[in-house]
Amino acid sequence: MHTPATRHAFSRRDFLRYSGALGAAATISSTLAACGGPASTSSTGGGGDKDLITAVIGYGNDQSWDPTMTASAFSMAANVHIYEGLLDTDPITRQPYPALATALPADVNATTWRFTLREGAKWHDDQPVTVDDVLFTYERVLDPKANVLIGSFFRSWLDTVRKVDERTVELVFKFPFPDAVQRLTIAKIMPKHIFGVAGGWDAAKGGKAVGSGPYKQTSHQPKSNTTLEAYAGYNGPRPATVKKMNWLSIVDASARVAKISGSAAEAQIADNVPYANIDQLTKSGLQVEGGKGMNHMFIMFNTAQKPFDDVRVRQALLYAIDTRKMIDVALKGHGAASTSFLNQDNPSYQRAATVYEYNVDKAKQLLAQAGVTGLTITLMAVNVSWIADCLPTIANSWEAIGIKTTLQPQDTSALFTKMDQSQGYQVVAAASNPNQFGLDADLIMRYNYTSGGTWMKYTKWDSSPAAKDLFAKMDAATAEPDAKKKLELTHAYLDIIAEQAVLYPVVHTELMTAWDAKKLTGVRAQGYPGINLLQAKRT
Repeated sequence: MHTPATRHAFSRRDFLRYSGALGAAATISSTLAACGGPASTSSTGGGGDKDLITAVIGYGNDQSWDPTMTASAFSMAANVHIYEGLLDTDPITRQPYPALATALPADVNATTWRFTLREGAKWHDDQPVTVDDVLFTYERVLDPKANVLIGSFFRSWLDTVRKVDERTVELVFKFPFPDAVQRLTIAKIMPKHIFGVAGGWDAAKGGKAVGSGPYKQTSHQPKSNTTLEAYAGYNGPRPATVKKMNWLSIVDASARVAKISGSAAEAQIADNVPYANIDQLTKSGLQVEGGKGMNHMFIMFNTAQKPFDDVRVRQALLYAIDTRKMIDVALKGHGAASTSFLNQDNPSYQRAATVYEYNVDKAKQLLAQAGVTGLTITLMAVNVSWIADCLPTIANSWEAIGIKTTLQPQDTSALFTKMDQSQGYQVVAAASNPNQFGLDADLIMRYNYTSGGTWMKYTKWDSSPAAKDLFAKMDAATAEPDAKKKLELTHAYLDIIAEQAVLYPVVHTELMTAWDAKKLTGVRAQGYPGINLLQAKRT
């Protein structure tokens, strides 16, 4: 575990402890004592209590709750209700609005942005929010030794954050970076007097959440539920719309569906709805809608293992996958074959120069050119339900080109512990969705392709000449001030990523949310895991 100081080494194993973006979660013991005693996962009477929203989240609530480190679907969604950035964004449109700051920047092309903090803003322990809290948060984000998960989203363009006076802070950029207006929502401001003490970051990781947002955490039961209630001291732009919320963590799909369906349904909303249950829930009177986004299954190769150091072999294995069959059978039509690393709805999308359309002859030809015969592959994978449904199609596709394939789906923590401890793994299938952090291509690609980053260390590729060239091109695109030229540079490096096929999506999927529209209004389906209830109301 970590030392209590602000400088923490961010290891690969830490990443999996903190991340829920990959599906099933590793266990983290909570250090947070529940307020008012244990909360029940049952919302008895909740269906008729108009002061309460009961939500079912299809991901674990026992991963990190530290906003600087987590990619957990549950904690990230809850933290949006608990914490604020200087600026925040709408969960669907990503339009920015002032949160702890009083206004948006007047000139997004300036290299110094000055913000005044909202007067009267308070933490959930009723202490005032200060500029020192902002400095405390950004020092951690920018500290290369701490190397927190969200640091890669800031360090390339943000130089320093400094205090002007007791209510004013300045952010100084290395170059103009207009995308920062959306990016700032990722840096949730955290109270120094809570998390700057000995053991503070471990407490945040373990489930302690104290923010300045409209809802405060009132109890936290790992693997069970987390409860929130409206914070009376909140004076910001999006006040609480209900008095209480109970978020249930139910990873099992059938149990999740049961909790929201039938005459005795206890919950009003559920995310991560299985495709097979859409018709059932719709016929029962629930609203079921999908959100398209980056949610994808990717294939990742260990390039330190032969023959996966050969780009032709990596390409062959992607060409061989029958994605149409995978979408029709495993995803029930709720997916699209990847034609770029980005999904087709992304503003920066362009069809890649290399597209891995199903082509058995091409796959065989590439293997022959690489001199590979009699290849045997063990495909390790996370045991997320929809990923597990896709694996037989991959195995059958690879068998069809003469590759003996063994499938090894397993708990996420077990899988990545093996990868941490051994160099012997070959190919991995997992799920990811960087849209939890944002939509811009620079952010998405830095989540996956960062020198020294978690994913690149797993691929054993980031020290290669090709990788170094890619990272240089990414930096050039980030710093390019002209929007048109920036997009051209982005498309150019996306083509390199497609050609190299080191870590690459096979399909992008649609995420389904179900809710009772007779009991809950103001809901919009997200294209990334979790829910947002800042504008939802009980009817």
